[in-house]
Amino acid sequence: MAQIVVITGGSRSGKSTFAQQLAESLSETRTYLATCPVIDGEMADRIEKHRRDRQDRHWHTIEEEIDLAGALGQAAWEGSGKGEVENKKEGVILVDCLTLWINNLLYQAERRGASLSEADIVAASQEVLQAGRSYEGTVIFVSNEVGLGIVPDHFSGRLFRDLAGRCNQVFAKEADAVVFMVSGIPMWIKGKELR
Repeated sequence: MAQIVVITGGSRSGKSTFAQQLAESLSETRTYLATCPVIDGEMADRIEKHRRDRQDRHWHTIEEEIDLAGALGQAAWEGSGKGEVENKKEGVILVDCLTLWINNLLYQAERRGASLSEADIVAASQEVLQAGRSYEGTVIFVSNEVGLGIVPDHFSGRLFRDLAGRCNQVFAKEADAVVFMVSGIPMWIKGKELR
């Protein structure tokens, strides 16, 4: 059964950098599960920077915007990019990030003319957690705290904030450890500090 770690905080608080450093300190067998869609040139540049940050550091990358549970199952059995297939009992999977995953789910629902409720997010989050728990190493989830600022002035902004908050609650409740990032400083608010 996997050890689940959640790393949360505001934008540019150092979440992704800390998550990558933590993963690299835990294992040389590691998979990066990226949820970010390429929506414009600036986002493409950000994605490329993240790829460069992992270059030559023994990362296997899976890009999946919607089916995190399926991608976690795939990551648990894929090799480290060297052609072999193995069950990564001591490896690390880093999922970056849950907030973009929620954005992608919202976008997909809107394209179908459907809505997404907090109950839907709870169910989807539990499915992802179950897939993560079936892994035998460590799974690190990165997410944003989007509800610390002002109340958005439009419905879709409030819905996104509420869905992200509900997702974070589900993941934090089930996590073995939760880290809150503030200005690049990790504060372990649940569980023991990993090294």
